[in-house]
Amino acid sequence: MEGHLPSSPPASSRRANLAAFRQTATDTHLLDYLLVAYRHRYLALTVFLSVIVLALISTLSTTPMYRAQARIMIELEDDGSGPAAGLSGVLPGENFRDPMPYYQTQFRILTGRELGRRTVRALELGTVPEFNGTGATKTKLAQLFDGIKSTVGLGPAPRVEGPVPEAVLVGSFLSRISVEPVKNTRLVDVSFISASPEFAARSVNQLVTDYVAQNSDVRQYRVSSGLVWLEEELERQKAKVEASERALASYREEQNAVSLEDRQNIVVARLNQLNDAVTKAKTSLVQKESLYNQVKALTPGTAVDSIPAILQNQYIQSLKTQLADLERDRANLSERYGDKHPEIIKVNASIKDASRQLDQELAKAIDAIRNDYQAAAAEEKGLSASLEEQKGAAMTLGRKNVSYTVLERDAQSNRQVYESLLAREKELRVHASSRGNNVRLIEDAEIPGGPFSPNLRRSMLFASIVGFAMAFGLVFVLGYLDDTIKTPEDIASKLNAPFLGMVPKIKDGLSPLLTSQSPHEFGEAFRSLRTALAFSNSGGGSGGRVILVTSSQPLEGKTTTACNLAIALSLSGDRVLLIDADLRRPNVAKTMGLEPGTGLSQLLTGQATPRDAIRDTGMASLWVMTAGHVPPNPSELLASERMGSLLDPANGWFDWVIVDAPPVLAVTDAVILAPMVSGVAFVVRSELTPQRHVKRALDTLMTGQPRLLGLVLNGVDLERNKYYYSRYYGYEHTHYYSAPAAS
Repeated sequence: MEGHLPSSPPASSRRANLAAFRQTATDTHLLDYLLVAYRHRYLALTVFLSVIVLALISTLSTTPMYRAQARIMIELEDDGSGPAAGLSGVLPGENFRDPMPYYQTQFRILTGRELGRRTVRALELGTVPEFNGTGATKTKLAQLFDGIKSTVGLGPAPRVEGPVPEAVLVGSFLSRISVEPVKNTRLVDVSFISASPEFAARSVNQLVTDYVAQNSDVRQYRVSSGLVWLEEELERQKAKVEASERALASYREEQNAVSLEDRQNIVVARLNQLNDAVTKAKTSLVQKESLYNQVKALTPGTAVDSIPAILQNQYIQSLKTQLADLERDRANLSERYGDKHPEIIKVNASIKDASRQLDQELAKAIDAIRNDYQAAAAEEKGLSASLEEQKGAAMTLGRKNVSYTVLERDAQSNRQVYESLLAREKELRVHASSRGNNVRLIEDAEIPGGPFSPNLRRSMLFASIVGFAMAFGLVFVLGYLDDTIKTPEDIASKLNAPFLGMVPKIKDGLSPLLTSQSPHEFGEAFRSLRTALAFSNSGGGSGGRVILVTSSQPLEGKTTTACNLAIALSLSGDRVLLIDADLRRPNVAKTMGLEPGTGLSQLLTGQATPRDAIRDTGMASLWVMTAGHVPPNPSELLASERMGSLLDPANGWFDWVIVDAPPVLAVTDAVILAPMVSGVAFVVRSELTPQRHVKRALDTLMTGQPRLLGLVLNGVDLERNKYYYSRYYGYEHTHYYSAPAAS
């Protein structure tokens, strides 16, 4: 028995194995949701049917309600019906009305308490059983429920004796009224709901009739009030007109302001004429002053005819031309004659005479410019004085005109208001005689042919939608909260660990051990598991293969799995030893039907030999080493060299050694034993073991860096999950398990 522990895999391989195990897949497929729904199909169906039944009961127990509808037309009020009737055109914007606020006001009146009180009184609503609580219509189902409640002492609430207050009746009546305008028209639909179709039609007809009558009364009252107000206002306005006209006449007489009525009076016309004349005089004066300044600016020796105004004088131009001609003639004669010649003397005399005339004309032109300037200045001064005098007269006239205009406008305004009020009074008198109304009844309400509520079809459709949503919502919530391992796909996708096989659940009353009477699926599961272990090549060489069977927590079936796996291996002809290494809560002896005796604990403490501890089970090729007595120090014994020598595959005593180890999360015994074996088979209980427990247990187990052969899904309920596992156990019982990958 002495020997050394089997060598561990290389460190790089162990790290890769650990990293591969710890990686988990997070992708979720649509099929996963469908599988969750299928698993909880009965719960979902129960919730769905419960909602349908409750909706059906609620619908059938609801009192049928009838809706009657009448149609009226509401037109905008005319100008003569407002509270300020008679003021249209006098007070700006008085009759402007936005349609929407007006219609909203009418809708509130239709559903208001004043109109409701009037209709309630007309209908004598206090005598109607539906409203006074003495005999409301109920369905047969509701009556049946009332009878059941009375039988068990939960009868309906006692009625309040005495008449129902009018305020309560009005509130109940108004709660059943609905007003809905017809789009893009002036039509309004008014509806009333009641358990009686006849009363529904009568109520809505009474309501719209009262509304039309009330609107007519209100209009007549407003017209009458407007007439009274107009008569009083006409008297006051008439007195104002007379007073303003008397004041205007008195002022005209006192101020002699007859001419004020003519805007083109003499004073204004004279002022305008003087203003124009002064303007022209100033313009002329400026021009003549400029010319005169040119003359004054002449220096001695400067030609007078250099001034443009003098130069343009036609007579002076002709004289200068004549003088030039004479000068030319003298020059011609001087070439032929001498100065004493008569022709020369004659020409000189003519030149002297022309020069004298030219000088005279130039002097006259200068005098004319001076005289024109002086005359223009005098004229401008005189006209300005006259203009100032006329302005004073105009200002006096203006002061009179202001007062006159104020009086005239006041008289005219009072006269216009009086005339407008007088016209409005006549219009209102005509309107009062016509008794017009802007609200008309278009269609009376007819007795409805059937109830609008409850609607069984709509209720069932709504209940189906709600039930479906609640059922599947509950299913998916349960599926989200349930993180247990259920299928082989969970092992691959959630744990990313190798999968050895799965073991179906045994019905109560059947033996948990593999026998010839075991169900075919149960035997096929362990034969598949045996095949998976055989192909794993866990031992290598000619030595035996040592397999550790453990789980994350108790009650997952690791002991039963280890026992049946040993039986399956022995049935193939291999020599198999089953060791119960759970020294704290041993169960192999009980499961195999053996009496407790000398076992592993005695062997490890040196109190027994292997021959004493190993016991024959009566099955061919299968031996068992029970746990023996429960020692006080199980962990120390399992970590001893004796345990390593016992599990050394080089011993070659058995082809297979199956070790049943304690749960990983309960104690550390399995972690101690894992490095001593060829491989570890980890048992997971279907629909019981949470995913987080498996992950934590495997993390703990892998700290010793053993070789994880794969996970065994135990306790699978094939009957409950036929849809899941039909592909694993088909008609031909073909093996579909995935063998663990070689490492």
